Amino acid sequence: MARYHDPVCRLCRREGTKLFLKGTRCYTKKCAVERRPSPPGQHGVRRRKMSDFGTHLREKQKFRRVYSVMERQFKEYFALARSRPGVTGENLLRLLELRLDNVVYRMGFANSRPMARQLVNHGHFAVNGVPTNIPSYQLRPGDRIEVREGSRSLDPFKNARTQMGAAPRPEWLTVDPERLSGTVAALPRRDQMPLELNEQLVVEYYSR
Repeated sequence: MARYHDPVCRLCRREGTKLFLKGTRCYTKKCAVERRPSPPGQHGVRRRKMSDFGTHLREKQKFRRVYSVMERQFKEYFALARSRPGVTGENLLRLLELRLDNVVYRMGFANSRPMARQLVNHGHFAVNGVPTNIPSYQLRPGDRIEVREGSRSLDPFKNARTQMGAAPRPEWLTVDPERLSGTVAALPRRDQMPLELNEQLVVEYYSR
């Protein structure tokens, strides 16, 4: 299955919540969820009450769409999370949060995860001094992420430098706006990860 290339606002409308796939637009009145809160498709049709299966499926799809992960890769993440000690749902969410593209977004180098993914794909970042262009690269505590020297004069990073200082960020990350770099200080705890996502529903979906 090819990666999704249609309007991403349809995904937010389908899930009935903001997935923050359009960056700063999601915080304005132009957000599609605020202008057209109904799901995409034929309108005016009475919708039935969602079944338990539908509830679990929608939460799984929400996870995939928030982190831009394809179905096969998401199953691999779940299998890895289940094989690790601890709570499976939290392990899954932690694996997704520690993706390089997500950390780039969390640090403030990009306005959205899709933008972060593109910047990583284009080779603008280095991890521990090694150029890395794999968005799914798994980071660990102590890893240092920085914008490569030849990319620091580009407009996206000039803008990021002025915005990163005041922007809120997770406690498990440290950022140096002047050097356009940051470090994974620790593994994220559950209260430091997105609270609007219900990982237990995903666990129940794959456990049925």
